[in-house]
This record gives sequence, C-alpha cells and structure tokens, in this order.
Amino acid sequence: MAEKKSKADQSALLHGRYELGRMLGHGTFAKVYVARNLQTGKSMAMKIVGKEKVIKVGMMEQIKREISVMKMVKHPNIVELHEVMASKSKIYFAMELIRGGELFAKIAKGRLREDQTRVYFQQLISAVDFCHSRGVYHRDLKPENLLLDEDGKLKVTDFGLSAFSEHLKQDGLLHTTCGTPAYVAPEVIGKKGYDGAKADIWSCGVILYVLLAGFLPFQDDNLVAMYRKIYRGDFKCPPWFSPEARRLITKLLDPNPSSRITISKIMESSWFKKSVPKNVRTKEESEFEAEEKFSDKTVKQPETLNAFHIISLSEGFDLSPLFEEKKKEEKPELRFATTRPASTVISTLEEVAKTGKFSVKKSESSVRLQGQECGRKGKLAIAAEIFAVTPSFLVVEVKKDNGDTLEYNQFCSKELRPALKDIVWTSPAENPTVS
Repeated sequence: MAEKKSKADQSALLHGRYELGRMLGHGTFAKVYVARNLQTGKSMAMKIVGKEKVIKVGMMEQIKREISVMKMVKHPNIVELHEVMASKSKIYFAMELIRGGELFAKIAKGRLREDQTRVYFQQLISAVDFCHSRGVYHRDLKPENLLLDEDGKLKVTDFGLSAFSEHLKQDGLLHTTCGTPAYVAPEVIGKKGYDGAKADIWSCGVILYVLLAGFLPFQDDNLVAMYRKIYRGDFKCPPWFSPEARRLITKLLDPNPSSRITISKIMESSWFKKSVPKNVRTKEESEFEAEEKFSDKTVKQPETLNAFHIISLSEGFDLSPLFEEKKKEEKPELRFATTRPASTVISTLEEVAKTGKFSVKKSESSVRLQGQECGRKGKLAIAAEIFAVTPSFLVVEVKKDNGDTLEYNQFCSKELRPALKDIVWTSPAENPTVS
C-alpha cells in the first residue's frame, strides 16, 4: 500500500520540480492543472499536451510556434510562459496562474459599464500593440482568450493560432484562414491574403462591441449568412452606446482593411483616451508620486567613485566608449563621461523631459523621468545617476526604469543622444577636428 502511494506521489511530480494539483480545465489536446514550484513555493498553471495526439493531427508546428511566440511577448497584459519541459509522451508548459477566470464569464452575466469596458479595452490594445511591434499577430482574439487576474487585470492567452511576420508571403500578406467565425475579419474569409495586424484590430472591434452590448455584432444561425454580414460590415449599435464609442466601433469594424483604423489612431481617439481610474495606475506611477513628495527634503551630493567603481563602470580604462550605441543583446542602459557640472547634466535632462512629455523628479545626483503617456508596456520611466570621478569629471549612467525596451531604445537614439551630444566628454583621440 505504501509503495502504491509513493508511486502516485511521484506521478504528481514533474521533473522533481513541480507538484501537480487539481485540474483547471481541458481541451482536445491539452489539460491544465494548478502546479506548485517546489523550489519557490509559487503556484502556476501547468498545461500538458499529449505528443501523440498532436503529431497525429499535424499540429506539432503550431505547438512550436506557440512556445516561440510566448517566449517573445513578455508584457503585463499577456500570460507569461515560465518554462517548457518535455518527456517522451508529453509537453509541459509552466505558465503564469491567472485566477480570475475568462472575461467571457463576465459578459455572460450581462453587458459591462462603459468605464469598466474602457479599462479592459485599453489593456487589450496595449498587449496587441506590443505583439505587433514584435511582428506577432494573434489571429484568435476573443473574450474566451482574455483572462482576468485577482486584481481584475486583463491577460491575453492562447497564441496557438498566432503568426510571425516571417510567415508573410511575397505579397506581404498572410494566407491561412483561422480564428473563431464571429470574430474573424472579412478579408480573412475572402482568402485573398490579409494583414495580420488589421485582422487583429477587427477582432478587437468585435470584442469592444460585445463588452458594451452583451451580444455579438454579427449573428445568424446560418454560418454563410453570418459571413455575408461580416463581409459587408452589416451591424447596428444599440441605443445605449455613447456617440464616441459608436464612432470608434464603426472605425474598428470597417470591412475595408485599408481604411480601417490603426492602433495609433485608436489610442488617440477621445473614447480611448478618457482618464484611467486611480486603481488602474501602475505600481511604478504610485511610487513615483510618493517619491516626489519627499524629493525636496532629500538633498544628495553626487557619489564619488573610487578606482574599483570606475573599472566596473567602464569597458576597459578608456571612458570614451561609454557613449557608444548599445548592442541589442546588452542591457538597456548607457553611460557617458562629462566635464560639465552635475547641474548642467540635470538641466539638460529636464529639457529632454519637456520635449518628450515626461514628469521629472530630481536630486543633486539623480534624475528620474516618468512618461505621461502609456506605451506598449506601461509608461516609460528613465533613471539617470551621476557619479563623481573627480570634482570636475563625472560619469552619468542612464537606464530604463519601467516600460518597453524598444521604446526606450528609440527614445535614446532620437531624443536623448542628440540632446546630450554637447556635454559628453570624449578623449582627444576620439575627437577629430571638424572640417
């Protein structure tokens, strides 16, 4: 009896690292369990896929694609993949555990208020925009694939039907028909090739309509008749939709992909831009506000560097490479040397903040720029620390404190580097005479 129990215990352990708990759900090819990481004690979701079934129906490429995509798209509104393991017969996905259930369950109880819908839609667009910036198109966006965590934060899941920009044919379009019929874009039904980003935007439009209405914009018992309605963009907004919501949905559900609204225009729309409730503010924003209250009381002189600091900060002993372009694989930070006083560095960064719509928190040896507009991974925040090598020679380290690395790199190359050009010190060998 004891031996049987020990075998059962072992079967519930995966690779000696995860303990399986109750089943959360199952589909044709996968089962999802609650699992506990024995090393950290953290709970997560364990998706278990049977290899034999997947190979039998030729879905192994789809599974590989889902793994590749989830490793690429790390975002606050996308379910995180922690790791993938495999045995002879199964593939195991250790994923972030989302306890709040599907957004679909909320709609099943009735339509949502407009302000509540806006919060979910803002998070959805943030996640979709992030995917598109990485050349990833979800292609199956629907309320069943949108989960809510314990705090009500939206998380996009199920990238099994997603496509990379590498899957585009020579005409620059995708050609695989996929997705859920009621949420699929008309150009996908047309089978002439489609832009994955524009097809995702259409699906976002259907989701927005469903959240506000409590029912689908295109409905018919006959699938062909429903496809005809989708193809013509034949839908009506209920009378309780606000004029702003009605305008946005009409632009999202434009059957012509070339005139359909883009994500940047969605973000600029009056309906989308309405203020976010305080409880949706990020942890970083709250900390920034809290720090701001004490910034005048804490005066801090630039930290003096000793030889060990200088060695750790520089790439060798020559400080001139500290302002070179960083390689993609390196950490999102840059360093430079200057003979200007700390006050000049700080005032230069303040000028950059004005042009880039940033709030500023500063001391005598540091500056933090907090973006006012939401980017792909929340609001961009940049921290600069000033170190004194000698009283007249400083090293400044600038790094991303929050937000998207791609947006940070673009800001550095377009705004920050040009603004700092005049105060950066270079050695005589690195500073040829201007002709």
